[in-house]
Amino acid sequence: MSKRINKIEVDRELCIGVASCIGVAPEAYELDEEQIAIVLDDWKTLSDDTLFASAESCPVNAIFLYDKDNKQIYP
Repeated sequence: MSKRINKIEVDRELCIGVASCIGVAPEAYELDEEQIAIVLDDWKTLSDDTLFASAESCPVNAIFLYDKDNKQIYP
């Protein structure tokens, strides 16, 4: 099964450091020194379902998911 998600970005202006994304997918995110979520390389090992759930858990929609054509697929 091929992955639909090809890229993840966190909007640093939107992120408020709630870390709900880390609760869902600790392999994919961590908080940096400014308490803003950053994307880790290990996100590629996770299923699309888990990645969608992690993005959906963000209360301010700061996590953007893109497909292989660089088309935004969430939010």
